[in-house]
Amino acid sequence: MNVIIRNTYEEMSRYAAEVIAAMVRSKPDCVLGLATGSTPIGTYRELIRMHKEEGLDFSQVKTFNLDEYLGLGMDLSKPYEQDQSYARFMHEELFKHINIKKENIHIPDGLTKNPEEFCMQYEEEIKKAGGIDLQLLGIGGDGHWAFNEPGSSLASRTRVEALTKQTLDDNYELFYCKAGIPREQMPHFAITMGIGTILEARNILMIANGRRKADVVAKAIEGPVTSQITASAIQLFSGGITVVLDREAASKLKDIDYYLHKEKLNSLFSSKKS
Repeated sequence: MNVIIRNTYEEMSRYAAEVIAAMVRSKPDCVLGLATGSTPIGTYRELIRMHKEEGLDFSQVKTFNLDEYLGLGMDLSKPYEQDQSYARFMHEELFKHINIKKENIHIPDGLTKNPEEFCMQYEEEIKKAGGIDLQLLGIGGDGHWAFNEPGSSLASRTRVEALTKQTLDDNYELFYCKAGIPREQMPHFAITMGIGTILEARNILMIANGRRKADVVAKAIEGPVTSQITASAIQLFSGGITVVLDREAASKLKDIDYYLHKEKLNSLFSSKKS
């Protein structure tokens, strides 16, 4: 596991964006798994900058998002802050600013009439695309990936999941409260990729920032693998893993000095090779 620690959120976001950009440059038709939430916004803004200023080309890239609220879909007639769908988030925070083709964007359909059938089709679409080359992940306040809430099977697939009180509380404070949307109007269910689906990606990039994430980050990376902290499944992953943290999110790691020294060693070897 390659754990990268940066001093600030901005530095963390730039590093994460470079990891994604390197994948796009090396494989222009790569398949990216994307995440929503407050954490990846800085990463997406840096990717937008790279596209506009450096010519980073997304024209052949395919994307699959992790999740979407059941019952919500993008409504461009609403102001952005009133549309809480993840499809709208991705449109505003990334897609409308880069040259990705509409047909290459895949986001779970929160308005589907048959969620069970849609979830099976989503799995098939990922397979048809050749699988995910790089999956971007955040981590929830209770240690979950996507909407794989505590207790989710580590072999789970794309499905409908009921949201826990902590997830509802976190999302209300971060999004719904600021938008003036009453708590009772929040969706209580979501379509989410499963842990088993996520672990089939070839590479994982997990990002986290802030002191409130420090405990769950340490449990995910250094604690036991448990379905109560679904992000701990990262320890089971056999592909390439990069975890990028700011100082606050890394503050509870027991082996923080080890990770810092390991990064210096890797940088030394990389400079010698070049």
